[in-house]
Amino acid sequence: MSELNNIALKILENGKGILAADESTGTMTKRLESVNVPSTPQNRLLFRETLFTASSMNECIGGVILYDETIKQISSRKNKIPELISKIGSNPGIKVDTGAKVLSGSPDEKITEGLDGLRERLKEYYELGAKFTKWRGVYIISKNYPSKLSIESNAHALARYSALVQECNMVPIVEPEVLMEGEHSAKECYEKTSEVIKKCFEELILHKVDLKGIILKPNMILAGNKSKEKISKEEVAKLTLQCLKSSVPSEVPGIAFLSGGQSEIEATENLNLINKLNKTNFIMSYSYGRALQQSALKFWSKDLNNIEGTQKIFNHRAKMNTLAAQGKWSKELEI
Repeated sequence: MSELNNIALKILENGKGILAADESTGTMTKRLESVNVPSTPQNRLLFRETLFTASSMNECIGGVILYDETIKQISSRKNKIPELISKIGSNPGIKVDTGAKVLSGSPDEKITEGLDGLRERLKEYYELGAKFTKWRGVYIISKNYPSKLSIESNAHALARYSALVQECNMVPIVEPEVLMEGEHSAKECYEKTSEVIKKCFEELILHKVDLKGIILKPNMILAGNKSKEKISKEEVAKLTLQCLKSSVPSEVPGIAFLSGGQSEIEATENLNLINKLNKTNFIMSYSYGRALQQSALKFWSKDLNNIEGTQKIFNHRAKMNTLAAQGKWSKELEI
């Protein structure tokens, strides 16, 4: 078994998931300002460190995706953030793309940038203690989109990124996100997501990426947030499993879903149903940002020093999602 495969399996073992704490300074500023907390480097670190030192980190969170600012910060315990995360028994990771920019030739769509100088940045992150990385490609669904150009350009970038990451002995998280925004049906989401994922794997194979040493971070199959279609949670789970079974090579060790704008409970409930129906060999877990943090953030904003209370709320969400990753969650367990 390769070292990269070991890391990927360790991140997702026993229902563990990934805490996506890789919001850029701009995004984190919006989140903090939405709860009336000033966005200073100290406050950004304080909130994140509150989560990173919670008791559920050891049993529920196998990996934490950090942002460039955070991976270089020193915790209140005087150790570097990656050290803090490793000591707790989790794996530090890092977002390495530089964001989605307008795609030349298709101005309504986006291409993710960050390949220039990536090899050098990866060496630095590896030395700082990162075990895995993340790169997100985004796709919109409408009558004419995602275009062939968007599907191929983003797949190529994800594959080049993954090859460079593995060269540096880290596990790449491959995140092709078909966005929820729009009026599309679940069937359209299914077709477009399948097309996007298949193209990603074509490129990954072409770039000689070891598929046993990656984690796929896809969206679930949902109707668009402006769609008139009502689709049951069971249907979401069935379509999601069907899509992944037909698009993802069997060598891939694990799939960690993004929450993509679902509420905390929805993201947990859908993950639970997916695992109840999962007959594949893929580990199906979570890589959530807002769906793990939102309630904790709201609580924390009322008193930044109430670390224990904030951790209690975060611990609950982490435990609920870890149960869902094993198909053991139920509504009665929610507070």
